[in-house]
Amino acid sequence: MFTPAGVRLSPLLIAAPALTASFAGPLLTSGIGVVAAGAQMGINVWQHRLTTSSRLFEVLTLILVSALIVLFRGALDRHGRELSQVRVVAEVAQRVLLRPLPERIGPLRVASVYLAAEPGAEIGGDLYAAAHTVHGTRLIIGDVRGSGLTAVADASLVLGAFRAIVHWPVPLPELVAQLDATVSAERAEPTDPGAGESFVTATVLEIPDDQPVIRMVNCGHPPPLLLCDATVKELEGRAPALPLGLGDLTVGRYRAEDYPFGPGDLLLLYTDGVIEARDTAGTFYPLIDRLHTWADKGPQRLVEYLRHDLLTHIGRHQGDDVALVALERHHPEC
Repeated sequence: MFTPAGVRLSPLLIAAPALTASFAGPLLTSGIGVVAAGAQMGINVWQHRLTTSSRLFEVLTLILVSALIVLFRGALDRHGRELSQVRVVAEVAQRVLLRPLPERIGPLRVASVYLAAEPGAEIGGDLYAAAHTVHGTRLIIGDVRGSGLTAVADASLVLGAFRAIVHWPVPLPELVAQLDATVSAERAEPTDPGAGESFVTATVLEIPDDQPVIRMVNCGHPPPLLLCDATVKELEGRAPALPLGLGDLTVGRYRAEDYPFGPGDLLLLYTDGVIEARDTAGTFYPLIDRLHTWADKGPQRLVEYLRHDLLTHIGRHQGDDVALVALERHHPEC
């Protein structure tokens, strides 16, 4: 028996607003819903069946479903706008916590890379900061024990303390002692059950403008690497200290150690997320071997090379935060 095209098309009209909602907003979706409902009524009028109960039910169902789709699409759009706002606020907050390092600080060229392990995040438990003071350039790089929001909170605590006291006219060991006191005080009065177990490995440096040296206090952090005359040297230190937050277990004062750092030398600071990164076979990233093959110049190219090489080595999602900071003392004529 012959069936008019309108009868075959009628059940499909309800799909029109649903398909529209998949790519358009509530305004266009509601417009398509009105058109679909009008088409449904037009088909029934043409067939002289508008007054039958089944056709009235079809029209009412189409109107109801279209209204619900518009409401859901509107709610989805509002949720998307709210999520975008939250992301913007989070990005601003993260940039405030982990401020980008300038390309030049005093006589130093500086470059840095930060790779957060948490998808969508720009900061985790690793940290770095630098400031130019009357003592020269003072810089910290550190790694908070743990992960998640607690690690971010601890990292922000250390960064805030460093920025508050970095310009104090005190020797480097006293500066580190004050940082330790701040973290230790937080451990003594934890804000959550896991905070009392937190500590921070860190390296704190002071690089005078007019002396070719580095003064360093290492608090349980991976040793910096000095690239000089085609050699790579670990600045392990003869008197490493305990991580920040464990100073109450330290006997005696912190001690700074000096190392040569002349024009053209490169210093690489990094967190353990670099040297503990593994490939799919479980092999650790060979940082020192990679630096032995490095023949280019400049801190920016160095960190970009290491970033790309590290991600290639991992070949998958990284398991820990990564921070890299490269410093070069440029020649006086530069």
